[in-house]
Amino acid sequence: MSVKILPGGLFSAAFAALAESDVDAKLSVTHALFAAWSDGKLKRESESCIPLDATCVGRPAQPELVHPRYMPRRGLGSDHGRIRMMHAIAHIEFNAVNLALDAVQRFQDMPDAYYSDWLKVADEEARHFLLLRDWLRTHNSDYGAFAAHNGLWEMAEKTDHDVLERMALVPRVLEARGLDVTPGIIEKLQQAGEMDIAAILQVIYEEEIGHVRIGNHWFRHLCNGRALDPETTFFSLLKKHFPKGLHGPFNLDARHQAGFSESELARLNEA
Repeated sequence: MSVKILPGGLFSAAFAALAESDVDAKLSVTHALFAAWSDGKLKRESESCIPLDATCVGRPAQPELVHPRYMPRRGLGSDHGRIRMMHAIAHIEFNAVNLALDAVQRFQDMPDAYYSDWLKVADEEARHFLLLRDWLRTHNSDYGAFAAHNGLWEMAEKTDHDVLERMALVPRVLEARGLDVTPGIIEKLQQAGEMDIAAILQVIYEEEIGHVRIGNHWFRHLCNGRALDPETTFFSLLKKHFPKGLHGPFNLDARHQAGFSESELARLNEA
């Protein structure tokens, strides 16, 4: 499918991509957005645009969204379990596309480098989703075949008022959780002889380290601009939004590669 970016500047184009509910159209526009911005063919508007309401994000009619407590456990010991697991990861990647687009269209007073980073993330998340959807289709399934939960996007709604909170709580908490759990999933898939999907998840894992690193960079940039201590601010936000703490174990090596400080990692381990 070939989809052209709608007329307008960066923010209106990202708005249109975020609002798009057709999966293939959203992915096509996302790739085109990144290419146009990278090539200098797309400019940011001179005046602020009204961002899309976070409750109006475009998504397809399926999958049905349910509360996490109603989601069945997904084991990797059977073909059906592996398909359900890959569907869940595909849903995370689809949400990640929307999260990156929203980071662009919602927060319109950031440096150009911020938009370059998050359009790159959106482009890579779209590619991750396509890799997973292609795998599902070769296994007689597809995106939307199973129910999913909306935890990632609920945090987007909670942080739609402040780019600093968004950078603190989405890449550094929710997306960083993927760095903790993905190596174990890859190992189990390899043990089951599922080398093709294990290789896909390895690519995703390595690129997700870079995505979390981008979140870390902009979180610290924003803290410095507001004369806030990054570590104190981060743990204050964790206490506010995750009063029961974060669940380990944590992949300390990957989190360190992604820009977490030694002091932060020590505090996470102690919590």
